[in-house]
Order: sequence, then C-alpha cells, then structure tokens
Amino acid sequence: MRKNIIFISILFFASCASLKKLPQEHYYEFLYNFNREFKNDTISFHLKNPLKCPVNIKLGKDSLNPNIEYLFGNITLTELQDTIIRFEYPDFNQTNRTKYIVRYGDLNKKIEKNEVAYPFPKGKEYKIIQAYNGKFTHNTLYSQYAIDFDLKIGDTITSVDSGYIVGVIEDYKDYGTSKKWLENDKSNYITIYHPHSGIYTQYVHLDHKGSLVTLGDFVEKGQVIGICGMTGFTTTPHLHFNAKIPTEENGLISTKIEFESGVKGEDLKKKDRVK
Repeated sequence: MRKNIIFISILFFASCASLKKLPQEHYYEFLYNFNREFKNDTISFHLKNPLKCPVNIKLGKDSLNPNIEYLFGNITLTELQDTIIRFEYPDFNQTNRTKYIVRYGDLNKKIEKNEVAYPFPKGKEYKIIQAYNGKFTHNTLYSQYAIDFDLKIGDTITSVDSGYIVGVIEDYKDYGTSKKWLENDKSNYITIYHPHSGIYTQYVHLDHKGSLVTLGDFVEKGQVIGICGMTGFTTTPHLHFNAKIPTEENGLISTKIEFESGVKGEDLKKKDRVK
C-alpha cells in the first residue's frame, strides 16, 4: 500500500511540473540599442557592440516584410566597437522598421580549440545524465554536443576556461516538461566567450538569481560563476553544458570539446562519472 502511495505522488508531481504555466516575461542575455537616421537620401546606422566579444550583424530593410531584403549582411563589430555606417538609398521608406539580426562571433576568426576543465569545482564528482546526440534534447545543431551533468539545486558551477561574460539570464523562477517549455527558451544561463580559442560556452538551468557574475566580467578557468537550479525545460535538476562556435546561417551551433587529461567529450556516455 505504501508503495502505491509513493507511486501516485510521483505521478502527481510530474503532472504538476508539465502543467506549470509558461512565464509571459522574456528576458535577454544582453541588450543593444542601434539608431537609424535618414537624411538627404542617405541612411546612417549607428551600431554599438556592448559586449567584450565580436558580434556579426545583418541589417534588413523592413522587419514587417517576410521576404526581407538585407541592406548589409555580416557586418562584424569587434568588442565594444562603436561605428556609423552610411550609404545612399533614395527609395528607402523611412517609416519602415529596420530588422536587426545580431549574432555572436566573428565569422572570419579561426577556431583553435584547447582542452577545458569540467564545469564544476575540482574534486567534485558528477554523473552524466545525457551525452552527445542524446535523443531527449541533444538532437539539434544547437545542442548535439552538449553534456548534462547531474548537479543538484544549489551546487556550484565553474567556468571551463578563461574568458569574458557575454550573456546572463537569471530572472526565471520555474521549470516545465511540456512542449511549450521546450519550444520557448525560459531557462537561466550564462554565456562566456573565450578569445584565445574563439569558442563560446554556455551553462544552462541556473537557479533564480543564480549568476555570480555580470556582463563584461573577465573570469579565470575554474572560477565560480553560478549556482545550479531547475529552470526552463527540464525534468530533473542538472547542469546543461554546451560549447559553441559561430556560423553564418545558424548563429552559434554546438561543437565537440575535449576536457583536461585528454578526455574527449564524444567518449563520455550516459551514467559515466567524471571528476
């Protein structure tokens, strides 16, 4: 009888998690403010990169037009660069809104991978609950080489390498298991840019207000950056770790990584324990 009660309780808990209401708020990992001016048949765009990493930008003629015509594609701004771009466009309708697509990365920078640490303090040991190409959620260009470690709520997250904090979201409070939670990104996470390699790393499912760093901070390899939680689409507390590289068509996509002592990410499997 007691076993039945426990089983029913688990089902009830899972059901409640999947039915949690998706937050209406949408938070951004960084904000930018681009200005446009139209004068004497000339358009001027004032572009400022707020991040300590390169970004690439596409400028579109009209955000309301599904067949958008790009005025400029892949404009690269270096870290904190502030620039003005001008060109003649006599037929431009200045009532139209301008479409900005801003993505991390310099597409011309060569990626030079190096070994990285695990995303938790040395001496700690954790189990892998989803590895490369996991069928549950590691099955897209953006997540295929991610690794899920079974950190618990309140556990410490550390940076796998030195670099700059270029993205932080920490204001979400809840999690869910329905498709709506999967389709809409409502998790807390940190993004770090590693200039020596050109790689970006992300640490996902942080606790509410679980970031211990702010945008623009420089962090060393092994430095504490956040607290693990249970936010966004997830069925259990864990840390979703992902290394990414910039691409022209798809923005940041997942990439293979090698950990210290020659441990390749592709060799790690579900239920393996690492330290």
